[in-house]
Amino acid sequence: MTTFKSEFLNIMQERGFYNQCTNEQGFDQYLADCEKKGVPAIGYLGSDPTGDSLHVGHIVPLMMLRWFQKCGHKPIALVGGATARIGDPSGKDKLRPFLDEQTLQSNIEGLKKSFMKFLSFGDGKTDAIMVDNYDWFKNINYLEFLRDIGTCYSVNRMLTMDSVKSRLEREQPMSFLEFNYMLLQGYDFCVLLQKYGCRAQIAGADQWGNIVSGTELGRRRFDTELFGFTSPIITDSNGKKMGKSEGNAVWINDEKLSSYNYYQYFRNIGDKEVGKCLRIYTDLPMDEVYRLEQLQDKEINEAKKILAFEATKICRGEEEAKTAQQTAIETFEKGIAGGDLPTISATGSISVLDAFVELGFVSSKGEARRLIKQSGLKLNDKPITDENYILTTKDIENDKIKLSQGKKKHGLLVIQ
Repeated sequence: MTTFKSEFLNIMQERGFYNQCTNEQGFDQYLADCEKKGVPAIGYLGSDPTGDSLHVGHIVPLMMLRWFQKCGHKPIALVGGATARIGDPSGKDKLRPFLDEQTLQSNIEGLKKSFMKFLSFGDGKTDAIMVDNYDWFKNINYLEFLRDIGTCYSVNRMLTMDSVKSRLEREQPMSFLEFNYMLLQGYDFCVLLQKYGCRAQIAGADQWGNIVSGTELGRRRFDTELFGFTSPIITDSNGKKMGKSEGNAVWINDEKLSSYNYYQYFRNIGDKEVGKCLRIYTDLPMDEVYRLEQLQDKEINEAKKILAFEATKICRGEEEAKTAQQTAIETFEKGIAGGDLPTISATGSISVLDAFVELGFVSSKGEARRLIKQSGLKLNDKPITDENYILTTKDIENDKIKLSQGKKKHGLLVIQ
């Protein structure tokens, strides 16, 4: 294990965030010089508002930026109001659908909310700031952009980038619009350099080509070395990307997913993922992480509870984490329906199929029927056998109607 001069890179390596760096030695020296002088380094993380919330899969680079700030540096959160109008081709097989202005603005506000859960914003020297690249792209002159920026790029070089190369190898068409994406992201980096002195970009591994386009533009256009630093794509023991639960994204924003469900996602992490998740999704000291990841058999559940609480505390706040924790205790340890369980309401009655679809436990009535045949759905802890069953006030027990899928997913129905 390499020992770095800078606190930030040492933390990144120890906690499993380090994947790739454009110039490891140069970046380390830049950070160390800033730390020694008490002057914050400035780095940014960008996200296109293609949705109205980030999800757990986006948290890895976001936590990197959080540690960047904890080490005394200044983060910039960039919302891609301009680049979202084009669409990042990385990992895609086709052009993203265009968003209308109302949806785009709603998504931008949602992303801002996501960023604010992990970073401290304000006017201080290490406080995060938020920018939108639409502010500098909306009035840009196309001919000037081609002349000043386009001449710094080689098409030959662009064709070797994974986001382009993989599409061509799969014989999937790529529009000229998408081909321009890396120029725009590279330009973002240089605008942030000029406006804020930003010299670092933090992102996931899939953004490597776009990052390099920025560092190369900085060198050619402004004779300045910029640094790119990426995290690995986090997968579970089966090689699947983390961040989704049974096909559904684990959203950061409260209105998209309850704190209880967020807590339960981490509570139900596989045993082999506990250490990795403690390192990445919590602020716990490494001594505590080492202790917890050594637990075996039934004791590993205690580590999962701590993981779930600490991860939820960062994203939703301590009070929400405590409430989610208490609901889990009541539901799973005391055998009663905790008050913070996902809840739906109906007037008079509702079919059992509709109830499970509305709770989000199943994606369709067909899936609900299949699970009923497998005794996978329960009403008040008893297997449901009739797929045509209608839920009414007669099903109320202890002032509640409890609906469950398997042993880990529970919700409540209120009949009005």
